[in-house]
Amino acid sequence: MIRICQHIIQAIIRQAQDELPHEACGLLAGSGDTVVKQFPMTNIDHSAEHFSFDPREQFHVLNTARKEGLRIIANYHSHPSTPSRPSEEDIRLAYDPDIIYLIVSLAAEEPVVRAFRIRDGKAKQEDIIIT
Repeated sequence: MIRICQHIIQAIIRQAQDELPHEACGLLAGSGDTVVKQFPMTNIDHSAEHFSFDPREQFHVLNTARKEGLRIIANYHSHPSTPSRPSEEDIRLAYDPDIIYLIVSLAAEEPVVRAFRIRDGKAKQEDIIIT
């Protein structure tokens, strides 16, 4: 389970829409299972089918979160034209079994946001509690 404020969900969706036709991406930080801060990141792949974080940006975000007493709870990315579920590539590249993977699909008229844990090559949907 992951808890996220409505304004952060809306900011993630807005970022995904703004970065079309490419995938948007970022990190979410907080404590326990509660997200308190969004860190939009640059998709250095500039692709509609996959994303990669800029390593310098990622290092900066990790340092900022640590200084603010937060930890990275989730990463997120968008699927511009496919459903909100992990792709084979998402599963293959999911190296941290303790993090939540949030995926925003823009394939339908209304954006769909879902959360997953990916462990041992298997994705399990997690509840999102919007506060």
